Amino acid sequence: MDTDIKWLFIIPLGIACISWTVTHEEVFREPREYCLKQSQQCRTLLQRKFFYLFTCEYCFSHYVTVVLLFLTQFKLMADDWRGYIISGFALVWIANIYMSLFALIRQNVKIIRIRSQFEEEILEENDNKKSAPAQQQDIIN
Repeated sequence: MDTDIKWLFIIPLGIACISWTVTHEEVFREPREYCLKQSQQCRTLLQRKFFYLFTCEYCFSHYVTVVLLFLTQFKLMADDWRGYIISGFALVWIANIYMSLFALIRQNVKIIRIRSQFEEEILEENDNKKSAPAQQQDIIN
């Protein structure tokens, strides 16, 4: 049981990493944009939903979970098919907590970076205003 709890928090790291990378990172931007376009323009509902899968980290995490469950054979609370169902939902839930935390961290880092750039621009602007009268004085003399 103790080992199950460890795997319950380790496997979702892979799920979250794969899901986030495919649905958000620059390396998959072109395929994701294609999928987004197809999810809006395909004729059938099934086609639209299939392509939407690659643009939503929550949706995509379910499919990554199924693959990792197949590879790891991880089961919770039961040794039959019910163990797969329970572990599947638990893994998805924890993976999405990880992705939410990651999104918050990235958002805070972005806010800090923007604030820093804004403050640097203000400081440069103030320095330019202070040096301008001195330059004018030099020109007059």
